[in-house]
Amino acid sequence: METLFTSYHVYLDLTPTDYVRSFHDRINWKNRLIGLMGQKGVGKSTLLLQHIKLHDNIEESLYVQADDLYFSGHTLYELAYDFFKRGGRRLYIDEIHKYKRWSTEIKMIYDQLPLLSVVYSGSSLLALRKGGSADLSRRTIEYTMPGLSFREYLNIANGWNLQPSSLDDILKGRVDFPYGEHRPLKYYANYLREGYYPYFKEEDFPVRLKQAVNETVEHDIPNYADMTVASATKLKKLMYVLANSVPFKPNITKLANELDIGRNQIPDYIEYLAASRLFNPLKEKGSGDALLQKVEKLYLNNSSIAFAVSDTKPDEGTIRETMFLTWMQETHKVTASKISDFEIDGITFEVGGKNKKGTQVKEAGEAYLVKDNIEYAIGHSIPIWMFGFGY
Repeated sequence: METLFTSYHVYLDLTPTDYVRSFHDRINWKNRLIGLMGQKGVGKSTLLLQHIKLHDNIEESLYVQADDLYFSGHTLYELAYDFFKRGGRRLYIDEIHKYKRWSTEIKMIYDQLPLLSVVYSGSSLLALRKGGSADLSRRTIEYTMPGLSFREYLNIANGWNLQPSSLDDILKGRVDFPYGEHRPLKYYANYLREGYYPYFKEEDFPVRLKQAVNETVEHDIPNYADMTVASATKLKKLMYVLANSVPFKPNITKLANELDIGRNQIPDYIEYLAASRLFNPLKEKGSGDALLQKVEKLYLNNSSIAFAVSDTKPDEGTIRETMFLTWMQETHKVTASKISDFEIDGITFEVGGKNKKGTQVKEAGEAYLVKDNIEYAIGHSIPIWMFGFGY
């Protein structure tokens, strides 16, 4: 166990605290059991360590990774009990989806060690309850962490402290951008390629991103869905077919025939890809909770993935729609519009280039044109980059 404490202090020493994402404050850290979900690479580990460093008693806390060699000979419950006996109060378990019996043992820890708080993090695939048999729904409070918004990217890249804007302010063109010598479109072009992930400054960013996508498709989903090797291969093939076809309107029969996959398997495969935050489903207004019930289109989760996995340069129109959906779904319920692209709280949004006309939204009660390659909001024409200030 001493090696775990040594690693814990090394992790803390290497964790910067000069910028802490505002998502940190969405979490009620007083809860006894917290689950932090999110796609690989969005910064879950850093956020946990930052919280410990800035807000916890370091000597009463412990951060471990669930795939540590320690767990080849010990259980999570053993660790928690030993840590509690040493005076531990807060246990942080990262990458918990890599521990097979995680939910059963977390339930035991919660029920039998009531003075110990636990925070665990892992892939959003855990939302499907594939990591164990115990039901934690009445015990844990789960949060899903998104990648960087355009605002957060600007703050990290430039050392700024720009504040988020409400949808109402965005529609009035009120965002906290330092115009003058700084021009938003210059930064926005870079953000589309690499800015969704906090490690965008690293030289090998494209390689690391593609590796993260491949690890999710080749290992995480197959392991926790108990797939055969043949099924895992078909899942990866489906992933790349969809990635080069977005926005994709689901046609189960056509996909099954093209990929030689059982028709009944396709919905499950797409559900896994969406739960892992590789894709975003856009549902029709009023649709139910089932992922493929009235799904209008499937989009890749963000533009950085599009550039990493697409065979050709991603379509500009698709990138616009992708990022609008990605940003706005974090704070609002976004649905497909019957007369245009998107609808939020009864407001219609048509997404297009700078010369886009509003012919499709003439019949809408309240509508806005979301345009690329413009700097300022003029009337009902709003720059798309401004929607990246929503969180």
